[in-house]
Amino acid sequence: MAEKKKKDSAFIHIITPFIVLFLCVGIFIAAMIKPSDKLKVYLNLAFMDNLKATPEAAGSGLVVRDNDIIDEFDGQTYDEGEIIRPKFGEMYAVLTTSAFDISIPVYWGSNSELFERGACQSSGSKIAGEDGNTVISAHEDTFFSQLNKLKSGDTVTLKTNYGEFTYKVKEQITFNKKDGKYVSPSASSKLTLYTCKKDILGNADERIGVICEPTEKKFYKKAGEGSSN
Repeated sequence: MAEKKKKDSAFIHIITPFIVLFLCVGIFIAAMIKPSDKLKVYLNLAFMDNLKATPEAAGSGLVVRDNDIIDEFDGQTYDEGEIIRPKFGEMYAVLTTSAFDISIPVYWGSNSELFERGACQSSGSKIAGEDGNTVISAHEDTFFSQLNKLKSGDTVTLKTNYGEFTYKVKEQITFNKKDGKYVSPSASSKLTLYTCKKDILGNADERIGVICEPTEKKFYKKAGEGSSN
């Protein structure tokens, strides 16, 4: 009997550290779920180019909506106003620049199909007209093939169906795909455009782009005059 108690006691001593470790790991994982999800949203801004070719990004059931964006608005405009929030897969803006003649559709969300249609904006960044960092990416061999030609002082415009937003190129940037410095959320308002740096081996880790500062906002409706989606 005494021997059995001894064995039971030894077994308890052996298994107790494992039980404690298991509980600690479980608590740690639970505590990290929220920060981890938040970090994932931020990292997707920098690495949404990874979605350009992955099978799961092809998006079964994706509904793509190509809207007719207002080109010239002849009514009264406002410095602050109503924002119409797009749905995933919706073309919500057209990007133009004073540097050269382009008109690039911008889709809300990012996956391989949308990258074939135009530039993509991750839903983790700020929509045009909001305060913060608006981050837009596109293929280097299609829609952003001339991005490297943008220089300081050039203007970039995002036209939407709720307003027109103009930016001035402030600086050109180069960064590694693992560096989230330029694409993370920010307190200051800016437009970040980026693409992969061309590499003859087709496996570039470097990204190139521009940071643009807002110069003018033209909302078509005052806040409260319309309903946001």
